[in-house]
Amino acid sequence: MRLDSALKRRDLLDRVKRVAMVGASANPLRPSYFVFRYLQTHGYDVAPVNPAYKEIEGTRCYPSLEAYAAECGAPDVVDVFRKPEDAAQVARDAIAVGAPAIWFQYGVINHEAIALADEAGLAVVVDRCMKVEHARFDGGLSVSGMDSGVLSSKRRRAALLKNGQ
Repeated sequence: MRLDSALKRRDLLDRVKRVAMVGASANPLRPSYFVFRYLQTHGYDVAPVNPAYKEIEGTRCYPSLEAYAAECGAPDVVDVFRKPEDAAQVARDAIAVGAPAIWFQYGVINHEAIALADEAGLAVVVDRCMKVEHARFDGGLSVSGMDSGVLSSKRRRAALLKNGQ
């Protein structure tokens, strides 16, 4: 199912704990590195999946989704930082390991991959960034003057912690 509305994407981000980031990079200048670090510092258990690395910032890097799932089980979401032409294989791998959701980052648009994931019943996000969406819903983008969609001046998590939840 395509998660085309902000509410559906927000719900997914609220449910997700474990993220397998396919195409994560150890290069601090790459968007996948920045998103990897951001998600880690915001409470997600993020595992990089890239055969080029043994680890990224002290976090074990898996050579494939299959290797990740064999050790950790299915991730809650597969975050895809690969070229569009590689996305269909990533979708097949996500389906094979039993991931319930797949998130295609900005520019990762492959209609075959989207259809495969959708037909397999995965929650599918296309051409969006997990970091940007999380910051938007959590109030983190309002500092830049962007419309965060948050109706309060306080971040949601801070408000929840204050109320003892």
